[in-house]
Amino acid sequence: MGIHQVKQYRILLIGDGCRDVYHFGTCDRLSPEAPVPVFRKQKKDIRPGMVRNVEKTFLNLNQGVTTFCNDELILKERFVDQKTNQHLIRIDEEPIIKAFNPECLYSLKENFDAVVISDYNKGYITNTNSRQIINYAHEKDLPLFVDSKKSDLSLYEGCIIKINEKERKTITSLPQNCNLITTLGKRGARWNNQLFPACPTEVFDVSGAGDSFLCGLVYCFLETGNIEESIKFANKCAAVSVNHFGTYALNTEDIL
Repeated sequence: MGIHQVKQYRILLIGDGCRDVYHFGTCDRLSPEAPVPVFRKQKKDIRPGMVRNVEKTFLNLNQGVTTFCNDELILKERFVDQKTNQHLIRIDEEPIIKAFNPECLYSLKENFDAVVISDYNKGYITNTNSRQIINYAHEKDLPLFVDSKKSDLSLYEGCIIKINEKERKTITSLPQNCNLITTLGKRGARWNNQLFPACPTEVFDVSGAGDSFLCGLVYCFLETGNIEESIKFANKCAAVSVNHFGTYALNTEDIL
């Protein structure tokens, strides 16, 4: 994929995490109680989700990661017909999340190469602690990458912001100075009015594709310092991700 040897960097990762649970089974009849299918569960697969999927991808790519994430368990359960891989229903459990305390950053002993915020807008990342994370990154002269579902991103001055096309339509405020990258699904990504076409591939499942894009973007930017090359590489990473069912974490074999 253009990277011939994976170099290790130290990444500070902060964001909302969850557990992705896949229940696989069959639906062979309708319920006599209501016109709904009867799901017969046959197996269960548990995977780390949201920021935990980002973390797993970085670790699979042999990157050093220090992660701060909510202790409260966000649970996403999907019920899937294993004959067709068709999702029948998803059930989410979202407890009240205690916000991240950025004071702990100043007790860290590691020397980081980048700070990454993966904000799913569940409560762990707030405007207050975002400002403190930004200050920390600027004080350490570290690039700050932001993947956020919030509509007001005006805080992230001088940062590299990655959002998807749907999120872009809900944005109410952006910083005057930032690198804004918008992922466009099968069309690729846009930055600075430039379109970076997606890599041709069969789309099997888009779950976690944004996480793969983010990890590829961060890694390649640390390696090259070139945002255009980093977006091209991130597109390739996303293309690998959508070839797999469910939340997928890239590994070194995917990118070498």
